[in-house]
Amino acid sequence: MSNYQIDPAHSNIGFNIKHMVVTKVHGAFEKLQGSFTYDAANPGNSKVEATIDATSLNTRDAARDTHLKSPDFFDVEKFPTIHFVSTSFSGTPGDLKILGNLTIHGVTKAVTLDVEGPSEEIKDPWGNLKIGVSATTKIKRKDFGLTWNAALEAGGVLVGEDVNIILDVQLVKQA
Repeated sequence: MSNYQIDPAHSNIGFNIKHMVVTKVHGAFEKLQGSFTYDAANPGNSKVEATIDATSLNTRDAARDTHLKSPDFFDVEKFPTIHFVSTSFSGTPGDLKILGNLTIHGVTKAVTLDVEGPSEEIKDPWGNLKIGVSATTKIKRKDFGLTWNAALEAGGVLVGEDVNIILDVQLVKQA
């Protein structure tokens, strides 16, 4: 069993969602922390816990970010964090599924992360042992109380329902 901490400087929590029915808007959360206890011999014994600072949302458009942080969406004044805690692992190293509880906007729902990795441990130039994982999942934003939308004149809505979440996380082994 090995214990790791997320290296926030080398990790990315991104998302994309359909905008105006024609394209996807991409964004990320720039501040996160968390831990990963990994049992390579028996992945079912592994655990993940992560907290994302919802106020660190960045879609590269200040007006949109302000709206997404408002009570219409994330309401970061009331709900400043997004939280994930694993409940079980299945599969084999390199092809894991992590089931867990994701809390957004004060609502907790079960989600499944499809995981590529973890990678083999590698030593960085400063002697730290690191591993990496990539994971994806898809959620319905309305399931988490993110219901704001606007109808389009030509039909459809401004903001899509499905949110694709993409994680690329580097982890540092703890002594």
